[in-house]
Amino acid sequence: MISVIQRVRSARVEVEGRITGRIEQGLLALVCAERGDSEQEADRLLAKLLKLRIFQDEAGKMNCSVQDVAGGLLVVSQFTLAADTRGGNRPSFTGAAVPEEGRRLYEYFVDRARQMHPLVQTGEFAADMQVHLVNDGPVTIPLRIEPAALA
Repeated sequence: MISVIQRVRSARVEVEGRITGRIEQGLLALVCAERGDSEQEADRLLAKLLKLRIFQDEAGKMNCSVQDVAGGLLVVSQFTLAADTRGGNRPSFTGAAVPEEGRRLYEYFVDRARQMHPLVQTGEFAADMQVHLVNDGPVTIPLRIEPAALA
């Protein structure tokens, strides 16, 4: 699975003019399931994301996780993270999971996140979404969890 996380002061996602998710301080996580991914990769990605120490402690060092600061988590599906741009100028998205599997793994990821973290908001799978955020830092970090067979 692939994710791009952004430490935010606030973020929200809208679909057709209605807000589907909103957080204050926390993480905006753009998430993409790739071909060959399973629940195991989703679990490993979520564990990494929740424990990643990218929030400042009292000394101003990045030493706290989103859980440590009781921040929100806004999870947005984004299959374009699987873009292959090596050939030509039009990206290929064949590395992304097929839509049914992508939806299943996204929903699994969100369900598990809600079990492990008190404040989880979401976008809407396969919708045309507008994401608004105030990036804090800015801190933007790509994460990739390879399928266990490849790791």
